[in-house]
Amino acid sequence: MPGDGASPSELAASVAPRTATPAAATTTAATLAPATLSIVLPTFNERDNVPVLVERLDKVLVGVAWEVIVVDDNSPDGTADAARALAARDPRVRVIRRVGRRGLSGACIEGMLASSADFVAVMDADLQHDETLLPKMLATLSADEADLVVASRHVEGGAVGNGLSSVRASGSGLANTLARRLLQVDLSDPMSGFFMIRRREVERLAPRLSAQGFKILLDIAASARGELRIAELPYVFRERLHGQSKLDTLVALDFLGLLLSKLVGDFVSVRFLMFMMVGASGVVVHMLALFGGLELLGLEFQSAQTAATFVAMTTNFYLNNRLTYRDRRLKGWRALRGLLSFYLVCSFGVIANVGVATLVYEENAGRLMTGIAGAAGAVMGAVWNYAASSVLTWRKA
Repeated sequence: MPGDGASPSELAASVAPRTATPAAATTTAATLAPATLSIVLPTFNERDNVPVLVERLDKVLVGVAWEVIVVDDNSPDGTADAARALAARDPRVRVIRRVGRRGLSGACIEGMLASSADFVAVMDADLQHDETLLPKMLATLSADEADLVVASRHVEGGAVGNGLSSVRASGSGLANTLARRLLQVDLSDPMSGFFMIRRREVERLAPRLSAQGFKILLDIAASARGELRIAELPYVFRERLHGQSKLDTLVALDFLGLLLSKLVGDFVSVRFLMFMMVGASGVVVHMLALFGGLELLGLEFQSAQTAATFVAMTTNFYLNNRLTYRDRRLKGWRALRGLLSFYLVCSFGVIANVGVATLVYEENAGRLMTGIAGAAGAVMGAVWNYAASSVLTWRKA
């Protein structure tokens, strides 16, 4: 061991710091300096993309004290492990692994609040966002020209490129129009997932933001209610390099839930509104099943109403499991147990549903009253369904 029989001069030499090469000294100073910029990467099954993106960030952010915060929703492909392997070699990489929680907006909020930097950027880890825009975004904020800088596909110089299919591009355009007109959000691309913001503004707005859904930028802009100075910079949306898109057709309902929540001033939660929208679709399913039972199968009204109720409950469970409670989504045997639980906790609603509908129908028999009776019964169980399923079927782990 150093010091065993060593002279004082030899001991001093053994503990003296070694002279670093200029490159190593620069890297050490950059990595040990407090971060000025945090880049939040919400991830799910992006194992192959994260290392590529971190390498690209290292090239474009020369001279910037930056860090990456990977917020992973417990990806089965090992994204968190791949990010930790990077973190073991580069202290600028941090990892938050979320277990029992899912959703892009929630991941972005957690990542932004985990930052202590003055500025926070959010971008996808799938390499579709142009990382070379980050220095210009940072310069805009540093010059105090804005509080929020948005990378836009719809200002001059920007383009959707080949990153979106024609269907998704049309859907994104419609969503942009609705957001601007209904929420008065002054953005050309409120659906963009690529932006940079002052962290103090995130701290201020965080209590108003919803952890549900995918459109965190729209939520931030709408929640700010015109209090943010916003700048937009053009970029071209690129094709995904590895993996598959996480967006599905149910995102449309998710977006409508956020839109409605902001329209009513966040008076009701996005989750409740999505549950109600699923319930509204269940009314349509219920009525189709009811008339099918009456007209095609020749069932008595009470039998047809009971069967229609369970058909609607089953479809409602599936949609709520996929959308409303996607952050608590039940799979495998847990999904089957959840369905049985959903039936059980809604049993009182079913009794009220069938009872009220039968009473209305028998007191006012007729084809028109068939629809009114069925709808009255379906609405009767809605409030109970939400309260019971939130507490018991999709209870928080």
